[in-house]
This record gives sequence, structure tokens and C-alpha cells, in this order.
Amino acid sequence: MALGSRSRASDGPFVLLISDRPFERAALERAIALVMDCHAIPAGAALPRTRPHLVILDLPPAQAAALEPALAHRGPPVPRLVLVRGEPATAAAHLRQLPAAAPRQLVLANVFAMIETATRSAEARQRRLTGRVSDATAIVAELFDSAALGAGLQRGDVERGTDLVLTAISEAGITAWLAEVWRHDFGVYQHTLGVAGHAATFGAQIGLGRIDLARLVRSALLHDIGKSRIPTEILNKPGPLDPEELRLMQRHPDIGADLLLAQGGFEDEVIEVVRHHHERLDGTGYPDRLGGAAITDLVRVVTICDVFSALTERRAYRQPASAPEALAIMADSSGHLDPTLLRVFAPAMLGADALAA
Repeated sequence: MALGSRSRASDGPFVLLISDRPFERAALERAIALVMDCHAIPAGAALPRTRPHLVILDLPPAQAAALEPALAHRGPPVPRLVLVRGEPATAAAHLRQLPAAAPRQLVLANVFAMIETATRSAEARQRRLTGRVSDATAIVAELFDSAALGAGLQRGDVERGTDLVLTAISEAGITAWLAEVWRHDFGVYQHTLGVAGHAATFGAQIGLGRIDLARLVRSALLHDIGKSRIPTEILNKPGPLDPEELRLMQRHPDIGADLLLAQGGFEDEVIEVVRHHHERLDGTGYPDRLGGAAITDLVRVVTICDVFSALTERRAYRQPASAPEALAIMADSSGHLDPTLLRVFAPAMLGADALAA
């Protein structure tokens, strides 16, 4: 089953109906469209990239089962109504099942009830996400302000920020997180939150345990902390930096790592990420021109998230790259990024809950 089709239903909440019965599909689509946009497709058609409000499956068991990987959006499971032919599937909280021969009025009554429930759930989830992004932004702003003033970072703030990112990504997914982050012009804070969100998504994708996943997100939140002491006119310059500005900008990894070392209490692995996230595998990066095995796995993961975030974010002087465009650029950047990790990262960003530009 291919992914990537676009439709009018993809621009807002929509019901995805997949059926191999053309007459039933058309009749259900007409009725559902009175309440919410309905994207009705036959078996084997390309799926929309964006997350549907509700999925209705009217297919033989084997075809319905084959769709499961493509329908497994990150974040909470999408509510599902299955019109069963044969034995029903294992019960699940997000799953409702009716016989395929059930009267159309009964099917529609269930569809409308599920739309109402899903709408209430989505609204509550959006409120929680908005609050978490707002709180995480305030924490990142406080960390950068404290670093700029030499006041020291509060470890409790770092931990709360880490928990906010992990909870939001687990519940809402990376697309919703980025959409909320990008609603505001946070500058370097926006980039920090984007990198942290991608790190949480990638870390979960590769199966990191709770402690390692938290360390990864903590490293992402702090990776650019040295920029707190770079002049804002350089950080926000809408165009290429001149040689002196570039020299100052390239000091931010050392500044950030030295700041954490001077304060104490931060893991060596986190400090390595802060100091080395601009190193390259071929040894041409900065500040220490490390290469190959000298660059740790944690640094390699954050570097990939950092580059991807930078390419796909809005900038005053350029349009953001789409996820496929960014990944193509990254794959062509020979000697920079870990190719094995990048091959794992790409499907995570191109999956059902990837960026939908």
C-alpha cells in the first residue's frame, strides 16, 4: 500500500473509508460527508499521508490485516471501525467492530458516535499539546536566559522540559508537535524544540529504553545552549555570515560545553553532544575536527536530528525543505552523517506521521 496521496480531505479532520464494495463505499461516503469530510478509496489505493480522524475498514480479513502497518500512526491509535467478514479481531480500546452485513443505518450511527468521541478526544489532546509546547518554550527560554546571564541552569528545568517533550511526542506525535511549535516565531527556541521532538521520535523508533531516551532528549534540549552567548544579530541574520561572524558562531559548541562543565552536574555524554554536534565523520567539522569512531553514537543521533530540523524549518531567507528533500540532501552529504543511522532515521520521518508540508 503506497503512501503519499493528497486530497481535499487531508486539509482538515477527515474520515478515511477503505472498501472493496463500490456501492457501499459511495453510499457511506455521501452520508459521512454530511458530518465530516470523507476520503473514500478502494482497496489498494494510496493512503493519505496525514492522520485521519477515524478509519473505516470494509475489506476481507487478509486485506485489512495487510493495512495495519501503514495505518499505525505514531501517537495515540486512530479510532477504527471494522466491518467484519468472518471472525472479529482482538478487542482494543480504539477498535469497534460490526458485521459487514449490518444495516447501513446502524453503521452510520456508530460512525457518527465515533466521530463525536474522537472530536472531543482530539480537542482535549490539542489543549494538552498547546500547554506542553507553551511550558517547554518557557523552560527553554529560561535556560537560555540563565546561560546568557551566567546564572546557571536549573537541572529541574531541564528534566521538566525533557518530560514535556517525551510526553507530548508519545501522545500527539512529531507532526502535531512541530505544527504547534511552528505556530510561533521562537527563533533558536523553535529550533531547540524541533530537534528535541525529532530526537524523541527517532529514539523511540530505534527502541531506546526510558533512561537512554531521556538522556537523548536532554542532550537535544541543551545542544545549542552556547548560542545563548552569541549576539542576536548574528543568530538572526537573514543571510550568509561574514568570516568574523562565522568564527563567532562556530564557537557556540565550546561555549555551551564549557558552561555545562563549569556548572557541574551534567552527564559527560550530554556535554559531548553539546561540544561535538557539528563534527563530521570525515573529520572536517568543528570545533575539534573529530572523525570516525571518535564521534559517539549519541552525538551522531543528535547531529542527524539537528541537520534535519535546520533543513525543514522556516527561515526568513529561504523556504523550508520537505522531509524527502531534506533527507536527500543529507544522504548526498558524504562524510558528514552516519549512513547507518540515517537509513533508520529516514523511514521514521517519512512514515505515516511524518512531516506533511
